[in-house]
Amino acid sequence: MRDWTLWGLSAAALIVAALGPLLPEWAAYLVTVALARGLVVLGLLILWRTGLVSFGQGLYFAIGGYAVGLLGQYVHVRDAFLLLAYGIAGSVTAAAALGFLIARYREIFFAMLTLAFSMLLYGVLVKTEALGSTDGFAVVSPSFLGHAPGAAAANLWIYWLVCVTAYVSALGIHRYLSSPMGALAVAIRDNEIRVEYLGASVKNAVHVECVLAAALAGAGGAINALAVGHVDPDMAYWTTSGEFVFVTILSGTGSIAAPFAGSIVFELLRTYATQYAPYLWQLVVGSILLLLILFVPNGLWSLVSVRRWRKAFK
Repeated sequence: MRDWTLWGLSAAALIVAALGPLLPEWAAYLVTVALARGLVVLGLLILWRTGLVSFGQGLYFAIGGYAVGLLGQYVHVRDAFLLLAYGIAGSVTAAAALGFLIARYREIFFAMLTLAFSMLLYGVLVKTEALGSTDGFAVVSPSFLGHAPGAAAANLWIYWLVCVTAYVSALGIHRYLSSPMGALAVAIRDNEIRVEYLGASVKNAVHVECVLAAALAGAGGAINALAVGHVDPDMAYWTTSGEFVFVTILSGTGSIAAPFAGSIVFELLRTYATQYAPYLWQLVVGSILLLLILFVPNGLWSLVSVRRWRKAFK
């Protein structure tokens, strides 16, 4: 049977990548940041399907970003691909260690524990002068394949980097969710006791998912740092983690493409809300979230379902 998800992702990735040189600079930057944050939401999608909500993905997002900043500042590493790899490695290491504790908890306890670790890192970053304290610090301009392009060319390279990373990550998560381990997600959400009776370890499965989600968050944080050119403690703050949860609700979990589409919609919404209602944009975003919960509880992606429209017009 033909895998339409693979064909759809490939077509979307090619179209988005080809649009890079044609988009205005502000639009290309917005898409870059949106796709980087979409990687974090993709990790939340895995946890969400397992019945887990994490309010602490800002922890791994910040680790990925600060890894890029610190390596550039103090080790003078400028290669973008190497910086991305280190950002992912740092987040994976943290999640692998914390996962032994976090994987033991469920529901509100899981959410609050992840939030606590994120805020712990925030406190450390704010109090540490060597890490820039409350102001953070600038990220050095990256190089690509041994070349250090100008600002405009570097932005385009980062745009293509996030397109490739998002495409590879989406394919990888698609394969994972189709595997026996990934198939456990829904079963764990419905009845984890039965999963244990079948001989599978729920704790190990949740641990693996936490590490996968952290790897995606670290990649998003690293690319976000390269695109913005700055890191600060707000990357680990609870409002940042809350935004990722908001986008997960906004986009829905019906497809692995949903996090990226929802993230782009959110960035557009925030951009225009900030422009036209700079003192009320949080109220605008919050009101839209409430409307979505009321009228589109399964997220925006559910609106593209042909079956849903057919039922609506029967």
